[in-house]
Formats: sequence, structure tokens, C-alpha cells
Amino acid sequence: MKYKRNQYSEGLSVCSLIIAGVLIYWGLNDLFIRPILYNWVISWWGIAWLVLGVAIIARQIAAWANKSKLRNAVLYEYEEHPEATIEEISKNTSITIRDVRAIILDLKANGSLRGKFSSSTGQMTHVEVSTTTQTATPAGKVSYCPNCGTAKAKESAVFCSYCGSKL
Repeated sequence: MKYKRNQYSEGLSVCSLIIAGVLIYWGLNDLFIRPILYNWVISWWGIAWLVLGVAIIARQIAAWANKSKLRNAVLYEYEEHPEATIEEISKNTSITIRDVRAIILDLKANGSLRGKFSSSTGQMTHVEVSTTTQTATPAGKVSYCPNCGTAKAKESAVFCSYCGSKL
């Protein structure tokens, strides 16, 4: 998983999806409608518009898919180090502090992470990682790959099925 600065908070954009839709419309119009109206003269700009629109949508889908992996990486850190501070999680996962905070708020909002932060030390206290939104293993604890954040498929797995790193 390649992480870029502020990728979590700025990953998905409705504006980009609207622009991609307009580009795809222009591309399909240039390739299919315009030839009918203008005696089968094809505008090759339609291919360029179509490729740009599809590329933008593909990037948005990749950003959406990467968000769940970033969430899983933070959940893994809290399972392994329940009293970690946001700064420690940021160092361990190479995710910016801003994105770690956003991920923690999202995890708390959907019930995957419960706990409070100590006002004096900044550590999480009374940590409870819920597996109701994730696929649970027989022991009830979900294990995640520390490299990419993918949930372990089997309890006996030694290597990650997604990225191949040692678990």
C-alpha cells in the first residue's frame, strides 16, 4: 500500500466524479452521436475525453479502496498497542497525524473502535476494538497485516495474502 500525504482526508472527491462524468459524456458524444449528425465524421478527441474520464474514475475507486486498508492498519495498531498515542500510531504506520485522527474519528463513528484519550498523556485508555464490522476469526480477534492493513484470511497464515509480507 503506497501512502501519500493526506490521502485519507482528501482521497475521494465528488467534484472529480462530476468532471469525469462530463468527460465521459463528451467522449461518448464525439464517438457515437457526432458521426450520425455530421455524415460519419469521427472526432478523435472523443477517445481522449473518454480515456481521461475513465482514468479519473479509476483513481477515485482506488482512493476509496485504499481508505479501508488505512482503517485496518490503524485498527491493527490499536490491537497490538492498545495504549498507543496518535503520534506513535503515525510513526508506526507512516500515516500523517491528520489522517490518523480522521481515521480514528471514522472508526469511532462506525463502532469499530471504542475508548477515550487521556488528557494528560495522550494515550488511548479503555480500548475496545470491535469486530462486528469486520470478518471475525474463530477466536473473535481480527488480525491485520501490519504492512497493508488487509485482514488475515486464515488464523494459521504466516504471510499476508495481499502483499506477501510476514505477519
